[in-house]
Amino acid sequence: MKHRRFLLERPRCSYRVRCGPKESINVVKPAAIVRRLILTFTALVLPLCLTLGKRTAPAEVTPVIHKGVRYVAPNDDGRRGYVEARDAHTNDKIWELTVFTNPIDPNLEEDVQWVFIESLSIRDNTLIVASERKNTYEIDLKTKAITQLPPAQSQTATPQPHNIPEVIQRAVTNGSLVKGYDLSFHLIPSYLQGDFNGDGNIDVAVLVKQRATGKVGIAIVHGGMGKATILGAGRAIGNGGDDFAWMDSWQVYAKNRAAHAAGETSVLRLRGDALLVGKTEAASALIYWNGEKYVWLQQGD
Repeated sequence: MKHRRFLLERPRCSYRVRCGPKESINVVKPAAIVRRLILTFTALVLPLCLTLGKRTAPAEVTPVIHKGVRYVAPNDDGRRGYVEARDAHTNDKIWELTVFTNPIDPNLEEDVQWVFIESLSIRDNTLIVASERKNTYEIDLKTKAITQLPPAQSQTATPQPHNIPEVIQRAVTNGSLVKGYDLSFHLIPSYLQGDFNGDGNIDVAVLVKQRATGKVGIAIVHGGMGKATILGAGRAIGNGGDDFAWMDSWQVYAKNRAAHAAGETSVLRLRGDALLVGKTEAASALIYWNGEKYVWLQQGD
């Protein structure tokens, strides 16, 4: 009878082992172990899944300025890519245009389906819009007609966005450049930096084009004042005339440069850095600050 009683009570002892009259050891049930593993796995994996299901914020798109109008991509609506045209001086909105839309599948996470504009650039009178999916769109700024380029053409036709120094952006915005001039990118580099007037501040020289005539020149924006001085682009200086379309090279000629360009008879004492402009296998010249204005020093012809 005792033996039979032991057999009946044995299942209960499978979870508690008696080691002595006053002590016992608890044995965790297999089901409890499984539950703990599931909870641990969920706690570790669920946050990762939620993170992977969220896209990162879109990159900030550098605005472009053309003929007194600033074109911006707000990138605040993942369901569509659109651009705004704003007055470069007052920032008033002129128009808004949706370039592309993104169909959303309700069965999937919405934010991972969003597509934003990646870059803006100007070519002639056309605004080039590139999306994160490497699609390229052309907007005719006269008619606002939108054309999507074929994939192969998109990779070769999209110009790289231009990184414009902040001092130039301010000059365009506050009106010292906006009236009658556009930035030009027909040469690389399209701008140079140096202390051109010798006041200890970094200035920026940038290529510009006169809007009314298409004449090319240089705008020097002084870092200490933020005002632009136009050379060429309708304003004649020395032998360079009022149109620098002939120029195919330019560089900074440092103030402390020991050597001097061919054709000089003596070492020029400069107040600041100068610009060395030239035409390949032809003339070159120095443009420098004489304490009152920028002057032209011919180096050869």
